[in-house]
Amino acid sequence: MIESLLSAAALVFTADTLLVILLASAFGLFVGAMPGLTATMAAAILVPITFYMDPVPAIAAIISCTAMAITAGDLPGTLLRIPGTPASAAYVEDSYGMTKNGKASLAIGVGITSATIGGLVGSLLILFAAPFLAKFALGFSSFEYFWLALLGLSCAALVSGGGVAKGLLSLLLGLFIAQVGLDPLMAQPRFTFGSGELAGGISFIPAMIGMFALAEILRNGRAGATFKEQARVGNPFKGVGGVLFKFRKNLFRGAGIGAVIGALPGVGGDLAAWVTYALAKRTSKTPEKFGKGHPEGLVEAGATNNAALSSAWIPAMVFGIPGDAVTAIAVGVLVMKGMDPGPQLLTLNPQNFYAVLLVFFLANLLLLPFGFAAAKASRYVFSVPRAYLNAAILLFCIVGSYAINNSMFGVWVMIVLGLVAYVLEAHGFAVAPIILGIVLGPLLETNFTTSMMIARGDLLAFFERPVAAVLGIATIGIWAMVIASAVVLARRRKRDAESLTA
Repeated sequence: MIESLLSAAALVFTADTLLVILLASAFGLFVGAMPGLTATMAAAILVPITFYMDPVPAIAAIISCTAMAITAGDLPGTLLRIPGTPASAAYVEDSYGMTKNGKASLAIGVGITSATIGGLVGSLLILFAAPFLAKFALGFSSFEYFWLALLGLSCAALVSGGGVAKGLLSLLLGLFIAQVGLDPLMAQPRFTFGSGELAGGISFIPAMIGMFALAEILRNGRAGATFKEQARVGNPFKGVGGVLFKFRKNLFRGAGIGAVIGALPGVGGDLAAWVTYALAKRTSKTPEKFGKGHPEGLVEAGATNNAALSSAWIPAMVFGIPGDAVTAIAVGVLVMKGMDPGPQLLTLNPQNFYAVLLVFFLANLLLLPFGFAAAKASRYVFSVPRAYLNAAILLFCIVGSYAINNSMFGVWVMIVLGLVAYVLEAHGFAVAPIILGIVLGPLLETNFTTSMMIARGDLLAFFERPVAAVLGIATIGIWAMVIASAVVLARRRKRDAESLTA
């Protein structure tokens, strides 16, 4: 192992590779900070450039660009309430709430530092536990994936603002939107009304842009909102140490859970961030502060985000199975460069495997200086008149929605769902569960129908496998506790009302 690490260091610590990491990080920072542009888009843009690189610099470009873009995606969420990823939508209300409370610098600093620590923890887990986690991930069947998706969706409904009932209705709306398009198993059209574009389904990127960015523009435009002087960004790392020490349990718990869930193929950090945010709220001594600018959930889910990003490479490197869209692109680059992913990578070419790990460490460490620079540059956002800023944001939203399929259909999706979100939020409904319903709906449906076909309609089969049984009991237990608490609360209110009228 030591010899492989030294050989990997010789591949990574060269002038060419380090320059590629720096340039790719700067590119990822720019793309991630732009509303409507995604880390997957940034990685895809870099692929043609990697044709002319050696194997290690090529994969280093993808890794560093992605790590920077996902973390930078939290900047528009913190400053403008426009989350860069579905994962950051889990804690956008808290990060944006801190900005409204005059703590924009602290929110950015906590997010960057939590992501850095989470990414480093995820990298360490890859180093020591990659084969074990990969075997654990491959042991998951459609039954486990169904319960995991349902658990994540339950967390979204339970922690959303407006109460459980409104959160559940928002979640059901997201699941309905996810039904639009072709049935994933039988390819039967649903709610397409003869439209070829609707047959392709509703992409979550235009939906997320519209429901957060466009709705925020409409709300601020109606209120005539202006930025406050105290919302300007100063030193992002001032006071971060105290916050992280106070919530150190959340920090490392989020990183650990994120690393495990991120290793599951096709799941990634989106689900993990929602699970850990819900866990943070459920175990917090002050759950009433969540969603109003409280850093506890931001620390845990922020660490989860980058830890899951790192561990998503475990199935990609060890078995050649992509963990998410970005690692799917990376697997293609690996194959193109002759670094065929699979078990032989650890035996025949271990230096290439450890080179990827070293790039992860460097990319996560670069989050601190690059994040500091981005935070300092973002202060200019608040010097722009709100009307001009809204126009610029709307332009980026249109470009980002159009770029998904190079079609105006994405723009119309953004506009329609933005108007829907504006109306819903005006009546106290949360938007974030809708987005998660759109993202996880296909995963839930596909694994449910697949499991039912395997089990020949026997629902007890969902509890026959040990891990599936644990996940199923946990999910049902959560809902049982919620229903029981709701019944107790209703009875208490009825008793109080009767005592007042007596």
